[in-house]
Amino acid sequence: MPLLKSQQTEDKGYFRANVNSVIASRPIVGAKVQITDENNPNEIIEEIETDISGQTESIELPTPPLEYSMEPVAQQPYSVYNIRVSAPGFETIEVSGAEILPGQTALQNISLMPMENSVGESEELYVIPPHTLYGTYPPKIAESEIKDTQETGEIVLSRVVIPAGVCSHIP
Repeated sequence: MPLLKSQQTEDKGYFRANVNSVIASRPIVGAKVQITDENNPNEIIEEIETDISGQTESIELPTPPLEYSMEPVAQQPYSVYNIRVSAPGFETIEVSGAEILPGQTALQNISLMPMENSVGESEELYVIPPHTLYGTYPPKIAESEIKDTQETGEIVLSRVVIPAGVCSHIP
C-alpha cells in the first residue's frame, strides 16, 4: 500500500539480515542484500553484504512517525520494503512486503539453496501480504449466532464465552 501524503516519513527503523545455507545452516559470507521501496522496486535504496557470520550490519530506513503506532489511525504505521538476497552458487531469494516499524529492528532470516540442489527456477519470491487493517480483503462470511453443537468441525463464536460449569483448580 503506498504511503499517503500525510504519511511523510519522519522517523527511522532498522533492518538486518541473517543469511545461511539450507544445507547445514552454514553462514554465507559476502551475500548481497539489496533493499528497494515497495513502490519503486527498480531503485535500490541500500545494498549491503554479509560478514563472516552471515549477518549484515544494521541499517537505517525511513519509516512513518512513531505516533501512527500509538493509536488506531488510517495511516499505515510502518514502511514496506522489498529485500533481494543473492550469493554466488546459490538461488536468489526475494522477500516482498517486509515491514519496518519506527525505532525497531526488523531481522530477516534467509536460507539460500545451493544451485546444485535446486530444481527449476533459480529465483524464489516470498510475498508478505498487507496487514488486514491496510490491505483489501473480502468481507467476513456472516455466521449464525446460534451454533449447532452436533456438527463436526470447529465452532467459532463472535465473542469470548466462559461456560458456567467451568471449575479451575490452581495449586
